[in-house]
Amino acid sequence: TSPQPTSPPQQAQPSAQGSTDFLKLKALSDGPPKELKIRLIKVESGDRETFIASEVEEKRIPLEEISIKNTASEIIKIKGKFKESYLLPAFSVKPIMSTEEPIPREQLNPPTPSIYLESKRDAFSPVLLQFCTDSKNPVTVIRGLAGSLRLNLGLFSTKSLVEANAEQAVEVRTQVQQPSDENWDPSGTGQTWPCESSRSHTTIAKYAQYQASSFQESLGEQKPGGKIIKFGTNIDLSDPKRWKPQLQELQKLPAFMRVASSGNMLSHVGHTILGMNTVQLYMKVPGSRTPGHQENNNFCSVNINIGPGDCEWFCVHDNYWQAISDFCEKHGVDYLTGSWWPVLEDLYSASIPVYRFIQRPGDLVWINAGTVHWVQAVGWCNNIAWNVGPLNGYQYQLALERFEWNEVKKVKSIVPMIHVSWNVARTVKITDPDTYKMIKHCLLQSMKHIQILRDQLVAEGKKISYQSRVKDEPAYYCNECDVEVFNLLFVTCENSSRKMYVVHCEDCARQRSPNLNNVVVLEQYRIEELMNTYDSFSLVSVHMPLVLLLGQTNRSVLPVMPFKKLEVHF
Repeated sequence: TSPQPTSPPQQAQPSAQGSTDFLKLKALSDGPPKELKIRLIKVESGDRETFIASEVEEKRIPLEEISIKNTASEIIKIKGKFKESYLLPAFSVKPIMSTEEPIPREQLNPPTPSIYLESKRDAFSPVLLQFCTDSKNPVTVIRGLAGSLRLNLGLFSTKSLVEANAEQAVEVRTQVQQPSDENWDPSGTGQTWPCESSRSHTTIAKYAQYQASSFQESLGEQKPGGKIIKFGTNIDLSDPKRWKPQLQELQKLPAFMRVASSGNMLSHVGHTILGMNTVQLYMKVPGSRTPGHQENNNFCSVNINIGPGDCEWFCVHDNYWQAISDFCEKHGVDYLTGSWWPVLEDLYSASIPVYRFIQRPGDLVWINAGTVHWVQAVGWCNNIAWNVGPLNGYQYQLALERFEWNEVKKVKSIVPMIHVSWNVARTVKITDPDTYKMIKHCLLQSMKHIQILRDQLVAEGKKISYQSRVKDEPAYYCNECDVEVFNLLFVTCENSSRKMYVVHCEDCARQRSPNLNNVVVLEQYRIEELMNTYDSFSLVSVHMPLVLLLGQTNRSVLPVMPFKKLEVHF
């Protein structure tokens, strides 16, 4: 009988496993059985026949010649040190945008694509999905969505929120109120990029009182500029018991916009990522600012204004993110982790087009993959938002690019892209050739990395203990450098009395102990499992029902009539 599996390692959290058990983990798992292939060669000498045993040299494919056309068994035979990109070399699905000629000033404020829905059928049209996810459209405003789908947005009003869960925690950002196209330095003498705000916490009930009193004050005498305001942000609506009516109402949305659907990469993470595959709420007073950013790992996002006031948005296509990053660096603020508000004149002088528009109550803003954006409340309002990851080549490429850039910049990727890619390969039928190619290449690189590392560990005589994943077990990150650690976990016991076990990547584990002394190596998937997943992952015919593409489970809601009513107003 096999020994009982140990508890999965926790990252700097107590584990149920005792310190003595920690050193008695399972026996070495060497992967596929190793064979020495022998060929018998017949030799005739006069009237005698003899046989010579000859070892067959297995042909290995050079590392640089491996591609997604190779089988898993060919891939795991390669040797060499792995440090290659998970991205498919010299392959991109990004739109080509010529930046050689300066863009005329009048074209630096392009009109924002706004789609006016007249019926529920319009909302569920495949054309809407195609338009929103088109790589050339950084943002789409869907006007009248709440009306066409009969969404009861009153469930997210301040009154309803207080009734549902008055004591829910609210993160508060204290900010200086100023016009949306201005960002003054602390001395008030010039425009700048950094926009710091102090952080505190309160409850929904207390913020509701502040929101109401702020409105009452506005009816009286107006104070001059520079007023201090409080923005209620990152309110977690993930609890299905506390927020059941609210979350059920969002099921009325088209599948590609929903918090969860089979066509959404974030539904294949296998665990909760707060604010990404769960709903977050924002409670605002005029001037409340969400500073400039791209979404975590460049995922798309959905934002609905509950009202009663408006919000003003500024958006820039992903193509210009590096130029904006350069501006941040020049102004001494970190692009990925800092708080910044672009000076519009700086962007215009660099020929960067900015989409600027008003989001009214009931409007849904679709932020496409990689779009840089910043938002300011015009009136008193609440907003709800979450992320989605449509399974298309553009979204996948940008997510993986940011995954690798985050590693360079030593910033944690909130979405564990290697873990997600394997989960998608196991469960989703991919019909788009570009998306398939990119995911397959990522799996190939992942498998090469794992096998090379395994071979190296076995050659060093290091035990590898198999411990399969359990339901809802999170993906793992290195405790030191925050890089995703997939399959082969390097685990140390940080405090035997408190039973704390910590996961590291190989590099950080070896920095602590070059020979990996007092480091247990856990393997979460047998190599045969990964090989089977890789070989089984194939491109599915495009003639499959569209239902699989959109993640719809109820075919009857898909329109079969030609789509005529969708009007795109530019």
